Amino acid sequence: MADLDQLIKPGMRIAVGDGTGTPRSLYPALNRAAQRHGDLRLLLGWTPVAEPGLDVSLFADARTVMSGWGLRTAVDAGTVTPIPTRLSAVPALLNGPLRPDLLLATVVRTGDGLRFSSEVSFFRAAISAGVPVAAVVSRTGPHADAGPPLPADAVTVLGETDDGPRELSFATPSPAQEQICAHAAELVPEGARLQVGPGQLGAAMLRALRVPVRIDSGLMPEQVVELDERGLLLGDPVAAYLVGGQRLYRWAHGRPLLHPLEVTHDLGRLSNGLPFVAFNTAIELDVAGQVNVEGTESAIVGGIGGHSDYAAAGARSVGGLSIVAVSSSHKGRSTLVRRLSRPVSTPSQDVDVVVTERGSVDLRGLGRAERGAALLDLWGEAGVREN
Repeated sequence: MADLDQLIKPGMRIAVGDGTGTPRSLYPALNRAAQRHGDLRLLLGWTPVAEPGLDVSLFADARTVMSGWGLRTAVDAGTVTPIPTRLSAVPALLNGPLRPDLLLATVVRTGDGLRFSSEVSFFRAAISAGVPVAAVVSRTGPHADAGPPLPADAVTVLGETDDGPRELSFATPSPAQEQICAHAAELVPEGARLQVGPGQLGAAMLRALRVPVRIDSGLMPEQVVELDERGLLLGDPVAAYLVGGQRLYRWAHGRPLLHPLEVTHDLGRLSNGLPFVAFNTAIELDVAGQVNVEGTESAIVGGIGGHSDYAAAGARSVGGLSIVAVSSSHKGRSTLVRRLSRPVSTPSQDVDVVVTERGSVDLRGLGRAERGAALLDLWGEAGVREN
């Protein structure tokens, strides 16, 4: 087997596979190479938890196309630069200005070759761009990649590991979040394709459903398993990442669930066919209905990710919806503001319905002044926060 040191050359940009199955066993060798060369560049994706084994400060430049929860400290410290991009544009970036020279990834062995494991993400786009892959084979990771075996000449296997994908769990949804999702679930038509994110709201939304749906989402949370057990899951879900624990990984193993970003986030595919309902949250909205999902005045919380992709697709889908769900206040402060704390993540024209614990308001067909009045009425006593 090859050694990672033999593959890394001075000045390289190295992309590290993201998600729960990031190749942690390769971090020590990558750190050593970065320290030795001094000019390596790092490209990261969605990082759901902090990865202390990877020292981003050793790289001459470190960037991420999706600032996940695990990168908050590094982004705040200035050691990682978040790129404001929608996920559907990442394959183009990887074929253009952010083209890596090497991709580090986790794979699994299947009967006919190697495939990706708990995420596919931007990996196949990198291979299509001619980027070689240095991979570690997980003996314990699930096989959920819906694509063909990886080209043998594109992958160099560096070793095997018993390290599987991280197990993620989230706090129990609050009563307010359950109420929000009870309102939102009433808006989902039977047989629709539904997108949800991980976390408390995503879990509460899936549990609130009372009609069968198809899951078509970037991140597939563990509650999809419960949806299947309740007989409300139609067909095989479509996703780019698995986000959960062993229950989800066991359920997903052997199923063709995971697809690359150029499939999962394709607006044309999403907005055509069966009604598509996008269910997303926000850090704050302004009175025009514009959404901020990136952060507060003082800190970046996340990235644009698929929010704008899915919202646009839901708004364009005949019979579908773009839903933004948010508590009317957070830590005593209204989430409806006069002016967003950060740049607009998703424009107002891609927001159809806004849901809080108080109910919902349909903004479709309303003028600017009418939309503002409807949002103010929905927020009620919480009011609007003045900047």
